[in-house]
Amino acid sequence: MSTETKDGWVGVVKGRPQVGAFAERTRRTKMSDIEAFTDITGDRNPLHYDRALAEKSVFGKLIVQGGVTSGILNALVAEDLPGPGTVFLEVAWKFVKAVGVDEEITGRVEVKEVRPDKPICKIETSVRNGQGEFCLTGTATVFTVPLQGA
Repeated sequence: MSTETKDGWVGVVKGRPQVGAFAERTRRTKMSDIEAFTDITGDRNPLHYDRALAEKSVFGKLIVQGGVTSGILNALVAEDLPGPGTVFLEVAWKFVKAVGVDEEITGRVEVKEVRPDKPICKIETSVRNGQGEFCLTGTATVFTVPLQGA
């Protein structure tokens, strides 16, 4: 009987990531992000559209939907680390500071655990604003579909 562990990362485009590997992306939010997210979800919360109301709110400004804030993390896992074919299995996120329109955000993912037998990782996730303040923090479990040879 063999005790050898099968390599679950065969065929994964970027291969098996290493614990401690990280990737970051930066972008500026736009009003068109809010509009696109509304088209997809139907979320027409006045905090995203009514500037006068939003400025009088606890946020003091128009804010983007949480899905716009977390969306940068989708791009990171699907394009950068672990890379193409990656989808979220589980997320545990806290939105700790609202993101406004025309604000720079930087998403970051860092590999914390890698399963050798399956293309599954546990990652630490965050989104910071241009001042370096955390807007989103948390963790996620991701699965990477082997696309090579598919």
